[in-house]
Amino acid sequence: MQFNVKTVQEYIEAIPVERKPIIQKFRKTILDNLPKGFEEEMSYGMIGYVVPHSLYPSGYHVNPDLPLPFISIASQKNNIALYHMGIYSDSELLEWFKNEYQKTVSTKLDMGKSCIRFKNPKNIPFTLIGELCKKMSPQEWIGLYEKSK
Repeated sequence: MQFNVKTVQEYIEAIPVERKPIIQKFRKTILDNLPKGFEEEMSYGMIGYVVPHSLYPSGYHVNPDLPLPFISIASQKNNIALYHMGIYSDSELLEWFKNEYQKTVSTKLDMGKSCIRFKNPKNIPFTLIGELCKKMSPQEWIGLYEKSK
């Protein structure tokens, strides 16, 4: 689902009413746990958490005018999605997350390269998502990103 909005608050207002509390809880979980330095903004039509140009002036190589993306959350047609570029880029972090997910959630992990899909909001492991958010600072993400370019 793409929403033609400019702010995070407009995004939350635009999503279906039954998804609002879930997205708000996701947002709070991320904001409460993300290391200092990341900034929240609308990014690619989703709520995004980015490394701002003030910390990484080069920006995102695909479009240097944009800050370096790290995490995004989105209300999709059939699920709520969490995009985490650290999981995509760091195999140890990915393995940690998969193992912890299996210990925490009884359903099978539905995941793409950086996208974790939650079809049933009751199965969202918010505590685990919070732990995941703490695992990488903006400086660590920049270093990993630079190595992978």
